[in-house]
Amino acid sequence: MLGMALGFAALSGINLYLTTFLAGLAVHFNWINLADKYESLAILENPWIIGIAGVLFFVEFFADKIPWLDSTWDAVHTFIRPVGGTLLSLAALGEMDPAISVIAALLGGGTTLITHATKAGSRLLINMSPEPVSNSLASLGEDGLVLGGLGLMAVAPAIAFFVFLTFLILAIFLLRRTWGVISKGITALRNRQKKTALS
Repeated sequence: MLGMALGFAALSGINLYLTTFLAGLAVHFNWINLADKYESLAILENPWIIGIAGVLFFVEFFADKIPWLDSTWDAVHTFIRPVGGTLLSLAALGEMDPAISVIAALLGGGTTLITHATKAGSRLLINMSPEPVSNSLASLGEDGLVLGGLGLMAVAPAIAFFVFLTFLILAIFLLRRTWGVISKGITALRNRQKKTALS
């Protein structure tokens, strides 16, 4: 259950709509057999949830590959992905004591926010490069990561827990490095503008 919850939280920060869409299809078409402890995930097979997630993924699939539009999309989803990741991780955990549910929600939302911020930061760095191909490659790689992660969760959720935990630690490390570089770049740009204004 922890592997499923951590997986949903981490993958939602990368692509919430694809994660929800594929999980819903997997439940709806019985690609995976839900054990009793995962009964709460049956909500994902609701046709409305699958349909809306599919449409939003279709929009994101193209928006995520256009330079700077992808960063704008990420900025808007700073508020959406953590909420979605929290809801998916809570669904994976099922009914719990209210106090534990609150703790799980905080941890799930925090995990989603970390992976989202790592993705958003890396996209900002990519957008500073002059060529547009890297955006498409990064986006396709992220979609592949979601596909692989969901597959691992379905086949071996216990192993998935340790894989996603390692992934989360790596994301925290990359997050610090990425935003450190961005911060230095912004500071250098401001200093250059001040020098230009003074001259």
